[in-house]
Amino acid sequence: MSYNLLKGKRGLIFGALNESSIAWKTAERVFEEGGRFVLTNTPASMKLGSVDKLAEQCETIVIPADATDVVDLENLITKGMEFLGGKFDFVLHSIGMSPNVRKGRTYDDLNYQYLHQTLDISAISFHKVLQSCRKLDAINDWGSVVALSYVAAQRTLYGYNDMADAKALLESIARSFGYIYGREKNIRINTVSQSPTMTTAGGGIMGFDKLYDFAERMSPLGNATAEECADYVITLFSDLTRKVTMQNLFNDGGYSSMGMSLAAMSVYREGLDYTDVKDDKSKKKKV
Repeated sequence: MSYNLLKGKRGLIFGALNESSIAWKTAERVFEEGGRFVLTNTPASMKLGSVDKLAEQCETIVIPADATDVVDLENLITKGMEFLGGKFDFVLHSIGMSPNVRKGRTYDDLNYQYLHQTLDISAISFHKVLQSCRKLDAINDWGSVVALSYVAAQRTLYGYNDMADAKALLESIARSFGYIYGREKNIRINTVSQSPTMTTAGGGIMGFDKLYDFAERMSPLGNATAEECADYVITLFSDLTRKVTMQNLFNDGGYSSMGMSLAAMSVYREGLDYTDVKDDKSKKKKV
């Protein structure tokens, strides 16, 4: 159902890869709500996905850009405004990747070059987007910027690895830049902490299927889907949330407020073997 919440608004959406991605679902919902936008992803990602199909469906274009490259970003922003005929009213940052996770490096055995790449791609790129937009005066007054995060920014979740550090930095950037942009142009910046979601990026995390199942059992409302995340993001892009800024907003079915649910407790068994810490004697049963 459409409410025309974004009628007349223009935007920029990073990270749509395929039909399972949150950015893809958000783009579809923006289009349904009357918004216009430009899509972007890295040239390498565009070869792997089908973003051109989404662009055709939403009557827009895709501008290839590396979000870690400021020159690329400035070109993207300039061309995006030219295509849309004006400044942006909303921006979605849906970018995240960890070479350490992809290569199976555990948190106590990180490759530091990979760590730098994780932080640059997944968090510092957000700062680069915001700084480039500000330099080019690319976002209208009362505009809205949203980045996707995860509860591992605040809590330790086995297997999420250095992406947790990246998400913590991402949320800090939203607060720090949110003050600057809010004070200057009433532009609001928020992060959405989403449930584990069956996307291409999520599937690369160690033990993701078990993490997804655990969150589903723990959450009173169950995990939020990619479509439900897109719905939430739409409200943040709309004028209904004009005074919401510098927040990390949980869209996770209540997971972030839970300690233990009956559903999770019912499948818990004493003495489960685990191998993430080899010599943790405190977890071994006494004979």
